[in-house]
Amino acid sequence: MSCWYNDKAVEDDIAVSTRIRLARNIAGVPFPSRMTDEQKTAVNEQVKKAIIESNTPYAKSLKFLLMKDIPENERYSMIERHIISPEFVKKSENGAIILSDDESISIMIGEEDHIRIQVILAGLQLEKAYDMAENLDTLICDSLNIAFDSQLGFLTECPTNLGTGLRASVMLHLPITERAGEMSGLAESVNKIGFVFRGMYGEGSKAVASLYQLSNQITLGISEKNAIDNLKIITMQLTQKERKLRESINKLKVQDMCMRAVGTLKYARIISSEEMMKLLSEVKLGMALGVLDTDINPIKLLIEGQPYMLMRQFGIMSPDERDIYRANLVRNSFS
Repeated sequence: MSCWYNDKAVEDDIAVSTRIRLARNIAGVPFPSRMTDEQKTAVNEQVKKAIIESNTPYAKSLKFLLMKDIPENERYSMIERHIISPEFVKKSENGAIILSDDESISIMIGEEDHIRIQVILAGLQLEKAYDMAENLDTLICDSLNIAFDSQLGFLTECPTNLGTGLRASVMLHLPITERAGEMSGLAESVNKIGFVFRGMYGEGSKAVASLYQLSNQITLGISEKNAIDNLKIITMQLTQKERKLRESINKLKVQDMCMRAVGTLKYARIISSEEMMKLLSEVKLGMALGVLDTDINPIKLLIEGQPYMLMRQFGIMSPDERDIYRANLVRNSFS
């Protein structure tokens, strides 16, 4: 099945991916940080029964996996594919995940909250992603007694998620905005209206390859629809800003930069993940501007070239060996 990074979608020249996440907890059960092993097992089974054993299409399209049964390297490769959070890997003992074949749907059981519903799609597809998450949420809420307060909304372990429990985010490729030195000012501006920029892997991570996650911060006192509508408006404004900046750059210089990037990627025998991501970012920019003619999917290659993704495909390797295999992977893709 095709994963999100294999797909083409609307606005994906800048909006690389869309993610919707809903946090839910079962009433009367302690939050995961205070649960016993027996309670964690019980919650796993309750969520499994509510979804996998339901008489719905989801029952056939999703699979239930205990995290203890997933090899460590595979868990970390799931982070690199944006299926699960780094925090979940740290807390994954006795946890579980419900996953769709194409990995667009992942439900983490036992992360910071009992249930984290996540939908990730290519490009800018906020409405579709939310509809998918809402269908799963309805199924869970109809089957389980979810913690909810008439004034506070959905109850979550972290107060910043109270209310809707919604985190909606769009990953944006903003190389020219970044080079213009405007990211810091933009971060301050969006923060004032309830949004935040994070790195490629969310909270606590750094931006690489000019990829930034823009997400909502406010979950209390606002509806899911308003939060998503506002995020889409800000996303389109940032997209238009990046495109306008791209119109003013020297196309010949960009083409030269891109061709040099292609040359390195096409002929290198050793390449680090950092250098690969930087060069693939330049290739993606050249493709978007029409100064580079190639059918390469830079985002797919960027994901597949990550350390644990390489070991998922080729086996356990040292960092130096990964640099060699990564160069082979990239070189073969370009050839």
